[in-house]
Amino acid sequence: MPIIHVTLVQGRPEEKVQRFIREVARVASETLDAPLQSVRVMVDEVPPQRFAVGDRLKSDPPSA
Repeated sequence: MPIIHVTLVQGRPEEKVQRFIREVARVASETLDAPLQSVRVMVDEVPPQRFAVGDRLKSDPPSA
């Protein structure tokens, strides 16, 4: 049973997140030759102020 765990920054439209989950499950099923019903996709979402690349928070205003 493939289990995929993904963490996303909050704020994406729900429809896009759901489409992403379905696509990840489909690709995992095809790539691993596993039944689609056996694939598990878990998504955590973190608020932008809790995600950083280096010292730059996702919630920081864009730099000029």
